[in-house]
Amino acid sequence: MKFRKQRPTGAAFLLAQLGAHAADRFGERIKGLGVAPRHAGILRMIATTPCNQRALAKRLGVLPSRMVILIDELAEKGLVERKRNIKDRRHSELVLTKRGRAMLEKLSKLAAEHEADLCAGLTAAERDTLAALGRKIVHQQGLTPDVHPGYRKL
Repeated sequence: MKFRKQRPTGAAFLLAQLGAHAADRFGERIKGLGVAPRHAGILRMIATTPCNQRALAKRLGVLPSRMVILIDELAEKGLVERKRNIKDRRHSELVLTKRGRAMLEKLSKLAAEHEADLCAGLTAAERDTLAALGRKIVHQQGLTPDVHPGYRKL
């Protein structure tokens, strides 16, 4: 039995087009807060998964030396602080400051608005289906869930 080559549907291009558009729009949306999208993702990660710089760098696929710079940027803004781990004083835990938690709240609100605007042409059921299909592709491609692949290029 002969296999015919499947003609492209354009799905891969649409994913790239929408991803670039969504990333640009999100960056524009949060610009007034004084943080970049890379900072927003790091704040979300610190809030949801207590960790140190080394573990965060590994999860995001960022060089540890680059992670130091990113955390320094957030610390200078008063959003994150390093606290000595009482069990292992060689490591510091990353924690959000009060200001960091307030920033994350603002970012979360803007992210919800961003998703609503981006998906306004879909029903709630279609949004759920789109998200489920996206997660399926993420898994099949071996990507780290909830981590933007752009971190690996920092």
